[in-house]
Amino acid sequence: QVQLVESGGGLVQAGGSLRLSCVASGSISRFNVMGWSRQAPGKQRELVAAISSGGNTNYADSVKGRFTISRDNAKNTVYLQMNSLNPEDTAVYYCNVHDLLLSLDYWGQGTQVTVSS
Repeated sequence: QVQLVESGGGLVQAGGSLRLSCVASGSISRFNVMGWSRQAPGKQRELVAAISSGGNTNYADSVKGRFTISRDNAKNTVYLQMNSLNPEDTAVYYCNVHDLLLSLDYWGQGTQVTVSS
């Protein structure tokens, strides 16, 4: 059984920063992609950033230059450093792991990020 536990969300003023963390436990192939998605009220969930086990990254256009995704393979942990936050970044942020060998997706429970103007 795979479990993802997110932390680091909260309330921040516009222009501020937050760092999200997600620890994955359980049986996950070392060939995987870890990422963060977000869902704002009344909107569809969107991919924010993803990083492969080899370190290749992908970002949504709306966060390029402001967010940085990284991972620690030894700890099965993925991070999302979010800088220059604005109110449009307010959403529930979800951690995701895609196991490339098993073609399975795992999701965390989500952590709320609120940016005040």
